[in-house]
Amino acid sequence: MPTNKPNADDYDASQIQVLEGLEPVRKRPGMYIGSTGYEGVHHLIKEIADNSIDEAIAGYGSMVLIELLADGGCRVTDDGRGIPVDIHPKTGVSTLETVLTVLHAGGKFGGGGYKVSSGLHGVGSSVVNALSAKFIAEVSHHGELYRVEFAEGKVTAKLKKLGKTNMPRGTRITFYPDTKIFKEFTKFDRNWVMKYLRHQAYLTKGIRAKLIDYRQDEQHPFRYEFYFDGGIKSYVKHLNAGKETLSADIFYVERKVEDSEVEVALQYNDGFSENVMPFANNVYNPEGGTHLVGFRSAMTRVINDYARKNNLLKEKEENLTGDDIREGLTAAILVKIPDPQFEGQTKNKLGNPEVRRYVDQVMSEYFAYYLEENPATAKKIVNKAILAARARRAARAARENVIRKNPLEGTTLPGKLADCSSRNPDECELYIVEGDSAGGSAKSGRNSKTQAILPLRGKVLNTERARLDKMLANKEILALIKGMGVGIGESFDIKGLRYNRIIIMTDADVDGSHIATLLLTFFFRYMPQVVEEGHIYLAKPPLFELVRGGNKPSDFVYDEPDLDPLLDQRIAERREAGLKIDPTQERFKQAGYTDQKRYKGLGEMDATQLWETTMNPEKRVLTQVKVADTEKADAIFNKLMGDEVEPRKAFIQSRAGDIKIEDLDV
Repeated sequence: MPTNKPNADDYDASQIQVLEGLEPVRKRPGMYIGSTGYEGVHHLIKEIADNSIDEAIAGYGSMVLIELLADGGCRVTDDGRGIPVDIHPKTGVSTLETVLTVLHAGGKFGGGGYKVSSGLHGVGSSVVNALSAKFIAEVSHHGELYRVEFAEGKVTAKLKKLGKTNMPRGTRITFYPDTKIFKEFTKFDRNWVMKYLRHQAYLTKGIRAKLIDYRQDEQHPFRYEFYFDGGIKSYVKHLNAGKETLSADIFYVERKVEDSEVEVALQYNDGFSENVMPFANNVYNPEGGTHLVGFRSAMTRVINDYARKNNLLKEKEENLTGDDIREGLTAAILVKIPDPQFEGQTKNKLGNPEVRRYVDQVMSEYFAYYLEENPATAKKIVNKAILAARARRAARAARENVIRKNPLEGTTLPGKLADCSSRNPDECELYIVEGDSAGGSAKSGRNSKTQAILPLRGKVLNTERARLDKMLANKEILALIKGMGVGIGESFDIKGLRYNRIIIMTDADVDGSHIATLLLTFFFRYMPQVVEEGHIYLAKPPLFELVRGGNKPSDFVYDEPDLDPLLDQRIAERREAGLKIDPTQERFKQAGYTDQKRYKGLGEMDATQLWETTMNPEKRVLTQVKVADTEKADAIFNKLMGDEVEPRKAFIQSRAGDIKIEDLDV
């Protein structure tokens, strides 16, 4: 946070630049917020709150508050300068109205309002306004409160001065997403908001990021506040929580380069995966960009130079690769630049070419100092990378055996895979089936044109604590990689995916859940793009079969709580039909069934039953696997699948109260 704050009173209409009108937003909302689904509707919160964060970055504010209202709206408040309310010279209406109704109107286009901003596209507030059924803007200047209201981007109540307020300055925006645009919207996700605020608190030292959720109890709402003096150092500590680190301290550097700032924190752990979080002007860039490229190139060069200089790498040994060096690396990269060039309004990737040089320059100098000044830690980092390099070389031959030159050639497919006849990935699906017995039923009952079956024997390898060479020596994992066609490691290519849906089909018991978790661990750690793009599903086999007499088809129940309501419905139907019900009989017989079976495993179903209940696209129940919070997923996989027993024990004990006795499979 800057110590010498500029004069807030200098922020006026002359600093607001107007570039073009607003109309296209409602016609093509996806162009501005990415989608009209879950991510898009939450992106509305981000667009408004980012403006509050920009005020804090510029040194004018110290707080952002997000309130989730009982009536479905969202309110964002800050203590920044407040959007100007004077008449804008170009539009002839108030600057507040101009900012909220004209695309590319804001203080971020060279008018002197901001040097660094997360929202330099300048469309955020006006886009949210356009996509809201109701939008209220309140601004405080010198203790006077002003208010203007909109609907679907159009003014419904002109700017009005309401009088004195206790809030000396700041902006408060209240909006309600338009359900004509966001057809699936029901309510905001509190966890999404908390993750967003936690990020901002880590990235903006000294800011108080607050949440109040009134939706369950308006009188006693849920409250949470984030505040971190350590900034991204605290963030790296958070990301490595529960992991064994190679050093007690965290490398940290913050330097100004030309008109930009580079801030990096990093620490190694003893795991095998990389977790590097790149940000530009407080915006997370999931696809990386030039700042990530500069960071990686500097890290690879500095560690190789150190290893050579200190004879940790032998003269004949080849250089360590970037993958070797990044094994177990946790880092946060934050750049602050005056004119960020993002790919799209959702800002997934940073494109400024000069930023690569800035980050490379800072890391090359200061991480080299760190290694020289911390030889014990440096040796651990280099030795870990050397072990990774040896494992990579050991895996090379096995990997070349895995990767097929043409993913559609069947000659190199694993022998246990019963492939489908179609070669169109969009219509093909791969069932990963627990056990040979269920695999046999699945092969017999499937649609052989579009459904491939890969039976697995026993529990697969826990890949949370396994390097690539160990994985490629495991027959079950090897068969899975071969069958999917995407390769693994350096040779991974999502374009080779042979099946649009990868369906994990295991027994509905503890062992089945464990096998599914082991497979999800593998996909999350080594094929994250397959998960991110929505290709992984969990099949849901039925728990009960209710058998009817004669040639009538059975009824199947997938969730235990659904059993009694179905029996009640069938009993009521029989009573209405005038049939006599014998109350001394078992309930399933009162409902007209001749038998009730509880399935313990897939192998108990024959091919016809397995098709009808679990594989028929018209009747089956599939759960798509998505990762809404990568950090949380990383922490949970580490706790549940890692080597440390205590974190796993604590995790299970903390949730023991949520488990009912009848849910236990003994």
